[in-house]
Amino acid sequence: MLGLMQSHPLLISALIEHAARHHGDGQIVSRRVEGDIHRYTWADVRRRAMQVANALDASGLGAGDRVGTLAWNGYRHLELYFGVSGSGRVLHTVNPRLLPEQIAWIVNHAEDRILCFDMTFLPIVKGIHSHCPGVKQWIALCDADKLPADTGIPHLVSYEAWIGSQADRYDWPVFDENTASSMCYTSGTTGNPKAALYSHRSTVLHAYAAALPDVMSLSARDSVLPVVPMFHVNAWGIPYSAAMTGAKLVFPGGALDGKSVYELIEGEKVTFAAGVPTVWQMMLGHMAQNKLKFSTLNRTVIGGSACPPAMIDTFRNQYGVDVLHAWGMTEMSPLGTLCTLKEKHRDLPEADQMKLRLKQGRAIFGVDMKIVGADEQELPWDGKTYGDLYVKGPWILGSYFKGEGGDPLRGGWFPTGDVATIDADGFMQITDRSKDVIKSGGEWISSIDVENIAMAHPAVAMAACIGMPHPKWDERPIVAVALKPGAEVARDELLAFFDGKLAKWQIPDDVVFVDSIPIGATGKMLKTKLREQLKDYRLPSA
Repeated sequence: MLGLMQSHPLLISALIEHAARHHGDGQIVSRRVEGDIHRYTWADVRRRAMQVANALDASGLGAGDRVGTLAWNGYRHLELYFGVSGSGRVLHTVNPRLLPEQIAWIVNHAEDRILCFDMTFLPIVKGIHSHCPGVKQWIALCDADKLPADTGIPHLVSYEAWIGSQADRYDWPVFDENTASSMCYTSGTTGNPKAALYSHRSTVLHAYAAALPDVMSLSARDSVLPVVPMFHVNAWGIPYSAAMTGAKLVFPGGALDGKSVYELIEGEKVTFAAGVPTVWQMMLGHMAQNKLKFSTLNRTVIGGSACPPAMIDTFRNQYGVDVLHAWGMTEMSPLGTLCTLKEKHRDLPEADQMKLRLKQGRAIFGVDMKIVGADEQELPWDGKTYGDLYVKGPWILGSYFKGEGGDPLRGGWFPTGDVATIDADGFMQITDRSKDVIKSGGEWISSIDVENIAMAHPAVAMAACIGMPHPKWDERPIVAVALKPGAEVARDELLAFFDGKLAKWQIPDDVVFVDSIPIGATGKMLKTKLREQLKDYRLPSA
């Protein structure tokens, strides 16, 4: 027997319709690339998102066609979030921190038809446009009079000219809620990046879950600052949850220095902020130096990499801000766990509460998780036994775009590549990574890519890249090198060999010369043993 309820698909267009109808005067504040502050409302977002949808129709894009973005957090990017997906196309947010050739590869692999970019990234677009023949329209996110002449980029128009002549009324199409809505590429895998292709259903369900009291606890009473980039797993889904709840949104643009972020928090009475630890380190440093305090900020979600205990202490004890430790990944849309205490933990001593806060947290509704051993049998939740972390749920990847990498699932579960423990109360803690990728400042670095470049040097016999703890970036890569007999190469010469082959932030901080790289019985490098050998090593930049 079926229920007798109305059947309405879960669509992203419904989010912006709700925000405009019930929170139409809610504010959207953006620091623009031009440096000024732009203000308007959720009703304005809807109106201009409809102009985007009409412009896409006029451009001849069909359902499911991809629209790429190279953009900071701002109001025009937000309009694309709703106008592109709401009209049945797929929003593809591209990470501008990658090398230009990596960006070109991703744009071509995604088959982007239109690419919208902030003027900050004009030099990137100048370098890649001739290598992206599938892009039929390049759109600069600026006013018409800010578009420079003679860029050499064909089919380039300003965003305002592109949508300016379009009607601000649009009938959002109704389609299957499992239709693709947006896509993000992850560099957390080895080799070429792979794309997670999200659906309308997965996005709306994730927005519901993220707003729950035990997660981000978002409401129409909040002023929300997503410092996490909109090109990084859709800013952790915050734009969608904000539309769902009618929260005020505050966008920092590209100004992520401590002074700019602090001034925006105070000036816009921000109550909730989200970002990676490196941004907060810069802001806390600025505050300490200038003896500043917060007047409205009461909580922040910190993810992307592990939050240092000292940062949690500083936020809580010096500034009265609750730190919510979060964990997830691109393949999870991205939220999987968030660390909020249970009622039973209220009266625990502060030291015992801190032990819990340092964990990655409890699974939110919609995510199930387990840890398994080498035989893939589930292991106990005792807080001591560690195993490979597997997850499943309605917003967790079932396969990569274009089937890259084959079937990633194990009996319906997605293996995260992390090693973790789970305690009796469900608090999960990452203890290691089963893949040898390195996480630096919230971004993944592939150890295999580093090793392949190092071993291309004529003097190098074998190389192993591992992550070393860093006070600011969480981890930084170093490369251990065994030279060929009789060969010589200086440290600085080998580091210079990486120039132009990796983005600057992916290049190792140091080279450590060793007699040999530990090898296991199957011929694989034993990086655990290498780490043991280098346990007393300290990064020169740490």
